[in-house]
Amino acid sequence: MPFLPDPSSTPTLAQECGLQRPSQGWWAWLRDPYGMLALLAAVPIWLAMALWVGPAMRHPVGVLAWVSFIVIQPVLEELVFRGLLQGQALRLSSLHGQALRLGPVTLANVLVTVCFVALHLRAQPLDWALAVAGPSLVLGHLRERMASVWPAMLVHAYYNAGFGLAALLVQN
Repeated sequence: MPFLPDPSSTPTLAQECGLQRPSQGWWAWLRDPYGMLALLAAVPIWLAMALWVGPAMRHPVGVLAWVSFIVIQPVLEELVFRGLLQGQALRLSSLHGQALRLGPVTLANVLVTVCFVALHLRAQPLDWALAVAGPSLVLGHLRERMASVWPAMLVHAYYNAGFGLAALLVQN
């Protein structure tokens, strides 16, 4: 169930953007079945990519590139996409306190995922950019489920680290 503020109160921009403590506690998302699935499902995907794509996978080169890939990019992307954009999209696409849904996901999550894929088109071919749609939906769902952007940041960093390590192992 996505976080939607009480219609009788006026949420702050920070609340709308998920810049608050996760609703169930800082580490509750690790006990959440969806949070655990988000972590565990990544491993076979990294292995499959390493086997099928192999040397075409690129990994960061140098310490600063790794820090950017694992820390800076997840933080900035999640603040902008799952925080600001998804928070505002949830607010704008809700009727009577209920987020509009397209099947199991909210309209806000789908719209933000389209934007996230478009961002990746700048630096990646179409098939690689489309490959971020699944993880983006997962991160958006996690952001809504926990009413916070912080768990999505951590999972995004984990996804990037795993992808980078898989690419590094394939090329060595």
